[in-house]
Amino acid sequence: MKSIAALQAVVTATPFDGEPSNAELDAIDREMPLILADVDLLDAQIVTIDRAPTELDQQRIRRARRRVLAARRDLANRAANLTVSGGAA
Repeated sequence: MKSIAALQAVVTATPFDGEPSNAELDAIDREMPLILADVDLLDAQIVTIDRAPTELDQQRIRRARRRVLAARRDLANRAANLTVSGGAA
């Protein structure tokens, strides 16, 4: 049998320490409203998995979908404002 081993050198220049970088943490902070809105939507949908949704369940899901859409819109607008304001004059 042939041995299965890495034949190439390590691709990364620095070893991975398992911790996110400051840039990754900042990105998570910017996206946190969207993440929380997605979690609320999933919670509302999970409640109705094993039963027919009531009118209250449907309202909760609709509200959660609107929050997700609003969070996505806000995130996209912030990203667009950063690219526009960061351009050369």
